[in-house]
Amino acid sequence: MSIITSTSNSQIKEIAKLQKQSRARKKSKSFIVEGFKMLGEAAKHNLLKKIYISETVYERNSEYNIEEMGSVDVKELLQKFEYEIVSDNVFKEMSDTVTTQGILGITAMPSYTREQLLNDDRHMWIMLDNLRDPGNLGTIMRTAEGADMSGVIISKESVDLFNPKVVRSTMGAIFRVPFIYEETLTEIIQEIQQKGFPVYATAMKGSEVYDKVDYTGGAAIVIGNEANGVSEEVLSKATGNIRIPMAGELESLNAAVSAAIVMYETARQRRGFKNLTKT
Repeated sequence: MSIITSTSNSQIKEIAKLQKQSRARKKSKSFIVEGFKMLGEAAKHNLLKKIYISETVYERNSEYNIEEMGSVDVKELLQKFEYEIVSDNVFKEMSDTVTTQGILGITAMPSYTREQLLNDDRHMWIMLDNLRDPGNLGTIMRTAEGADMSGVIISKESVDLFNPKVVRSTMGAIFRVPFIYEETLTEIIQEIQQKGFPVYATAMKGSEVYDKVDYTGGAAIVIGNEANGVSEEVLSKATGNIRIPMAGELESLNAAVSAAIVMYETARQRRGFKNLTKT
């Protein structure tokens, strides 16, 4: 049984690059997933390339129950995919988590086209204008899945979706929610409008309360940068602005919270509209 015992190993160095460098991830079109559940998701979507497993977990994987492994059969994974066993101390250096499950994998990036997103028959998109916080992006991906959105459209200056912190916070939604990065949002906003769907930007000034807008015919919602909100360029192209009313002295909500509130309002309206059309 061959075990990698040195952090100087070329494979371990490559893992470190993929964990830390967006440029390395883009060049190889690969990223790192950690933990049983995420490896299972990558395998299910035929994107898993290679597995790295700590010596301890390799020796004890038969002792794990199915709940602890997130419904993933480790033995089956190791039979289907190429893997390396890594000493426990080296694995700690490879991992980006404080409490590691002792297993990670190199995974191909899922990819989608603009046409795939815009032709989705739900016609409901969340757009992110220079979002910078990894936790916000990951949470928005998860919420987009729960709220049955067509996909997430991300400006080029936003945080990297394949940043390890983002990947973890998606809880697997990164494999299930369509997304695209756009050089600028203005062009795709106009394309969505040309298809007959409004685009609403979240903004405090000159805006309508978010739950007074009709989303049942489809729409795109723009969430802005955490510090500066939606850019003036994007605001100028939006069909209209929407706001979330707040009590007290608050000036704004967290970007992911705002996105969740509006996305679930669109889901509520669409759910009601579907029910009405069935009667």
